[in-house]
Amino acid sequence: MKDKPSEWVSISDLMAGVMAVVMLLLVMSVLQKTYAELKHKQELEQGGVAQQKRISEMLTDLKSSVDAQGASNLISFDIADGKITLKENIFNVGSACITPSAAQAFKSLDKRIVDFLRANPNAFVYVEGHTDNSVVKQPVIDFKAKCTVYDDNFTLSAARAREARKLIISNLDSTEAKRVIVAGYGDSRPLVGTDPSDGKNRRVEIQFVVSTQN
Repeated sequence: MKDKPSEWVSISDLMAGVMAVVMLLLVMSVLQKTYAELKHKQELEQGGVAQQKRISEMLTDLKSSVDAQGASNLISFDIADGKITLKENIFNVGSACITPSAAQAFKSLDKRIVDFLRANPNAFVYVEGHTDNSVVKQPVIDFKAKCTVYDDNFTLSAARAREARKLIISNLDSTEAKRVIVAGYGDSRPLVGTDPSDGKNRRVEIQFVVSTQN
């Protein structure tokens, strides 16, 4: 008499089939997640390229305007890095006041920067002040003459950045203005290859950034 097929064999086959289906679903899930991540990364990279292109186009336009005014001695451009530098002759030594000629030159930039911020809701402008390493020997308290009070280079650099920011936000509403951010670095970041005491280090750098995150 032949042995009857064991019911355990059937159960074992069933479980093997279930496990195979589970493993297949797990593999599909991992593949889908990996594909989604790769697609998201690609979208971010493409978005980053597009945003950088917008910044480059805006800065190229600004540079043409500044060159046409003959104001390149006041403002320089690093289009590849998305940055404007207000040079040392923007400010008098020991002062945060922007010179009248520099303020006039900046007026040609103001509208374009405002348009850029409004056209790009994820855009930010970082206004960063810098000084040379001249020691502040005593506190400066004549606000009217110096447009600030300060007792060290960090405070002075922040005040210079603040004054530049005022020019940028003059035509922005309060919400838009929050995307223009000030920082003061004192003499901690001299220009590469430049002696820390060189007046060229007295500058304000304006960095344009567009986030790819919504």
